Formats: sequence, structure tokens, C-alpha cells
Amino acid sequence: MFKVTRVSLALIVGVLALPLASAAGATAGAPPSCVVSLSPTATETLYAIGAGHQVQAVDTDSNYPTTGLPSKRINALNPSVESVIGICKASKGATSTKPDLVIISYDANSIKEKLTALGVRVVAQDAPSSVAGALAQIRQLGSLTGHAAAADALASSLQRTISADVRSVHTPAHEKVSVYYELDPTFYSLTSTTFVGALMKSLGVVNIADAHATSADAGYPQLSAEYIVSANPKLIFLADTVCCHVTPAKVAARAGFARVSAVLNGHVVNLNDDVASRWGPRLGLLMNQITAAVKKVLADPRVWK
Repeated sequence: MFKVTRVSLALIVGVLALPLASAAGATAGAPPSCVVSLSPTATETLYAIGAGHQVQAVDTDSNYPTTGLPSKRINALNPSVESVIGICKASKGATSTKPDLVIISYDANSIKEKLTALGVRVVAQDAPSSVAGALAQIRQLGSLTGHAAAADALASSLQRTISADVRSVHTPAHEKVSVYYELDPTFYSLTSTTFVGALMKSLGVVNIADAHATSADAGYPQLSAEYIVSANPKLIFLADTVCCHVTPAKVAARAGFARVSAVLNGHVVNLNDDVASRWGPRLGLLMNQITAAVKKVLADPRVWK
């Protein structure tokens, strides 16, 4: 789902603080048997920690894992109470069709307030601004669903991967890798105050969007082609390869881009839109890709001549 709506959504969730909702009561009684995930990131995490069998419905953008997801789908950008409230199967032991737990990453149509008023537990997991925030969400889902040990193991593994990547990059003081991270073909980008931006910053890169951002951007400024060309980034990440079919060749064909260092030296890197925009179990994969690209630029003598 990386269309203009994703950028709009990113602008919204970027200004929201990571919820510190208490997990009190999450482990009281039996784990929830009917979970609805209205967050692609939460869906990935729930399946990764072994809670997939508890998930009875997901949002229309959940597409990973590629098999085993429930057929019941809900539009998370325009959800209705009716679409959520009757998801569960009633039985002799459980006559209610209301889900035990709903996970959201965006409170569209005030769905949290409406469902809460009907006695449904709703937990919001907005886009975090740090690795710590992302790992806390993984552990929270584990606590909520009865898979705390598996969630902790996943979070710990991701932390080790990220830490190892950071340690592996050795940046000389005079060799700073400047980066342009593209969210869509209209040049929306992200700053170091965002989750992915913080990952790049940990590797010592210079994000060209930082100098162009304002408080109104909420970490997701729209740059101009002229500014990007003048900033002459040494590395370009494309997080719009699936949604918008952007390729290094198409970037090179843009006016002025052929003389940008990243284009001249072959350091325009394709990322999978979903991996690049979610903060769940594939976080380690994203960090590996970003780290490998940064190290490749640092090792390229053409960049530093």
C-alpha cells in the first residue's frame, strides 16, 4: 500500500506519540481467541510470535506472511463498527461475536472510541520513532496474546541484528554518506526524527531531508527535484518500487539526476515498500539492506576521489 495515502498516513501517525497503554489485564484469564489486526506491522508480528491462530481478521493491506492469513478483511483506513463487531464465531462457550482484542495503527473514523464503548479492547500501536519503541510494541503484543517469551526472543534477536550492523560500519570523519530516501515519486522523504530515519542516523549518514524539514512536516517533508540534485546525495534509497514502479533507470532519467553522485556511481538502492515502511519482524532485513548499501558507498573510491 505505498500510494499517496501511505504518505498521508505517515504524516498523521508521525505526530502521534507511541502509546504507553498498560498491558494490565492482558495476561489475566485465557489469552484472546479472537484478535483483529488493523495494522500490517502488527499482523506480521502476531504471526511471527505464534499468535497467528488467534487472528480472525486483518486489514486489507496485510500481506505477510504470504500464506495463512484469514480471509476476513477490513479497510483500516475506513473501518466501520459493524465490520469489526461481528468477526468472531459464536459458540456455546462464547456467545458473543465481538473480538477479544483489536490492534490498530491509525484511528480512522474514531474506531477506537466506538469499539471501546461497546466493550471491545482496542490497543493502538502507532508508528514509533525509535528502535526501542518498535521492540516495545513487539513485546506488548506478546504480553497481550499470551506469547511473551516468543515476543521477547524476537525483539532481542532484532536488537542484536541492529547493534551488529551499527558496529560494522566505520565511517571516517571526512567521509559522510549523504542519503536521499524516497517515499514516492513526488519526492516525499523522511527525516532522522522518524523510525527509518533513526536507523540511518545510527550508521552515521547525513540525511538530506533534515536540512529541508519544518515542524509542519512531522518528519515527512516533500522535497523538490532541484533541491535533491543540488544536495547531490551519495546514496539513494527507493521505497516506492512496488507501489509506483520506480527504478534506478527511471531516477537517472529525471531532469538533472544523471549528474547526482548516487546515480553516477550506481548507488541507487531498491527497497521493498512494505519492508521499508513496517517496524515488525522484518526490521532486521531492512537494517541489513541499509547497512550494506552504506558500506558499499564507503568502500567505493569513485565516491571519494
